[in-house]
Amino acid sequence: MENAEQASKEIIHYLPQYIDFLGAHVHMQTMYMSWLTCIICIVVLVGISSRAKVIPGRAQCMLEMLVKWLCGLMEGNMGKEGRRFFASFLLTLFFYIFIANEVGLLPQVGGHLFHFTSPTNDINAVFGLAILVMVLNFLVGIYRNGLGFFSHFVKPFPLMLPLNIVEELAKPVTMSLRLFGNILAGEILLIVLYQLAPWLPPIAWIFFSLCIGFLQAFIFTMLAIVGFAPIFRHDH
Repeated sequence: MENAEQASKEIIHYLPQYIDFLGAHVHMQTMYMSWLTCIICIVVLVGISSRAKVIPGRAQCMLEMLVKWLCGLMEGNMGKEGRRFFASFLLTLFFYIFIANEVGLLPQVGGHLFHFTSPTNDINAVFGLAILVMVLNFLVGIYRNGLGFFSHFVKPFPLMLPLNIVEELAKPVTMSLRLFGNILAGEILLIVLYQLAPWLPPIAWIFFSLCIGFLQAFIFTMLAIVGFAPIFRHDH
């Protein structure tokens, strides 16, 4: 194990990884990259929206098309009320995950001093996002439908209660593992390719990883939309 850990450190170079906070170990590499992702999201989205014009430029046009597309998916699954209720959260979730997925494609800085990584290559980060979606689903469901929101656990008949509970608990696990596995695997392969050809980055794989990052952000957001849809079933 020690030899494997030492070998991995020779390939990926991190800033100080762990600090103790209230008796817990905080993975600072993930925190650094999460803060960087938030900064990029704010700068890009605020920069484009603050310069909005009646005749949009390329960046504004792409952003408007993407937002309109996502809002259309929300309305198609949750109705107008659901889209109005969750649009801000789901759009923020999508853009954060998308940019977080792509941060790991940035090259090393200062030779081997520091390596960019995606926050979503940390199972704790993606599992936290999945738990957030699940908790928000319960809270909004109770807020709109009362305790009757949990009636779906005993459908189509009460004996399904244990299986429905397992299914509900499995949702954040599958959401997080799908995102985590795809991003981590792609990042490891990209690091290996950079080691083999440091002066000629594998452009084809970077383009493929960009597409995968977008796809995984869409899948995670779409699963969240489908999970929220039953809350507004009576309105849609």
